[in-house]
Amino acid sequence: MNWTRLLLGRIGGLLLTLLLSSVVIFSALLLTPGDPIAALAGGAKPTPELITQIRAEYDLDDPIWMRYLKWLGGVFTGDFGRSFVYKTDVINLVAPRFGITLQLVLLTVLIILVAGVGSGILAATRGPAVDRAIGVLTALGMALPGFVVAILLIWIFAKSLGWFPVYGEGTGGWTRVWHLLLPAASLAVMFIAYISRVTRSAIVAQLHSEHVDTARVRGIPRTRIFGVHVFRNAAPQVLAISGTTIAGLFAASAIVEVAFGLGGIGSLLTEAAARKDLPVVQLVSLILVAIFVVLNAVADLVSALIDPDTVTAGRQP
Repeated sequence: MNWTRLLLGRIGGLLLTLLLSSVVIFSALLLTPGDPIAALAGGAKPTPELITQIRAEYDLDDPIWMRYLKWLGGVFTGDFGRSFVYKTDVINLVAPRFGITLQLVLLTVLIILVAGVGSGILAATRGPAVDRAIGVLTALGMALPGFVVAILLIWIFAKSLGWFPVYGEGTGGWTRVWHLLLPAASLAVMFIAYISRVTRSAIVAQLHSEHVDTARVRGIPRTRIFGVHVFRNAAPQVLAISGTTIAGLFAASAIVEVAFGLGGIGSLLTEAAARKDLPVVQLVSLILVAIFVVLNAVADLVSALIDPDTVTAGRQP
């Protein structure tokens, strides 16, 4: 395998995707209904003089392509603009909130991988009864909307049992983990079901493959067969889906953050979109897209490292 060509191809595709996404994000937000003038006026009824002043200050009269180039140049230099609503640099709003969302996502990923991969392995290896039971649970998990799961968990574990706090992200350390555990579980349910099904399908396919049958005939121990011949060959498929899943968690976190009163980028994006705070929406949207494409590229590379046969780049016929 030509690893240099593979790596350069992934980096090139990543940069091109980010560039095209930046065009779509910037243009789509400017074409949405509504006028940011109201947000920039601070709630006061804008006079013609104030409107003229605001449009000149924020370059709102410039052509869209010129505004895009100015914004893109600011992105490359670390200047992401000022919030229309909070009148402060956008990066000062996003940076601390991103830390909260990142902690929520990391805790959710841990829950998903342990429960999703673990239940998928059990469903594939422990017989029809376990397979059917896990199948019913995963079907239920995929059917329930995220806000319904959040409400149920709040009612059962926070209100009725009093085991977890209902609101806020805590002050740090174990207090932060304790506050984020219930939101992470709410966010994880649907993704656990998805990863479980993908893991089960990948492992079942490997268990019925010819090379596994050959290993059994040769008398290789079952644990070694599973670790070397089954799970290792199933891992690239699980990793590929996991990369997409983890990236999707950042976008899906908005519902959970609103439900539990967490000050992450998901709730910030929801609030900024409602108040037409375009610089904030643009930066958060760009971050979400960047996370998505980077994690998918990393998943592809890790899959190739585990099993080079999954990638044919650079291979000679």
